[in-house]
Amino acid sequence: MVEAQKYRIEQEMTNLVNELDRSYLRKMQGDMHRCASKCCDDTQSSLERVHGCIENCTTPLNHANNYVQNEINHFQNRLQRCVMDCNDTARDRLGPDPSQETIDKCTIDFEKCAVKCVDKHMSLIPGMMKTMKKVLASGKPPPTTNE
Repeated sequence: MVEAQKYRIEQEMTNLVNELDRSYLRKMQGDMHRCASKCCDDTQSSLERVHGCIENCTTPLNHANNYVQNEINHFQNRLQRCVMDCNDTARDRLGPDPSQETIDKCTIDFEKCAVKCVDKHMSLIPGMMKTMKKVLASGKPPPTTNE
């Protein structure tokens, strides 16, 4: 059952990334390449200036990709903390010398709890997608910070 939940989340996150790629990131990537190509067409500029120009072209896409990755990581961390809390609760209930019946019951309770975590987090994805699209559409994703 846990594998099925993992698959559900993976599929939904893949759909999210693909949608963001099609809607925003791929156009930004094309813009970046066109911009970098123009930098390379400038035969009068120094090597350093051309490299600086190319770097400036890549900055918006890099910020956007980092923003998307940061949001996905934050989401995954939240989900992981929820599932780990389920695991901790189940372990706490086992006690020092659990019977097989107790182990089976705790396993079932853990799986039910994990499914609730997945369901809860699946319901957050549409709002997360909406926010991410809004941020990407603005063209100015916030700089990412290492938390």
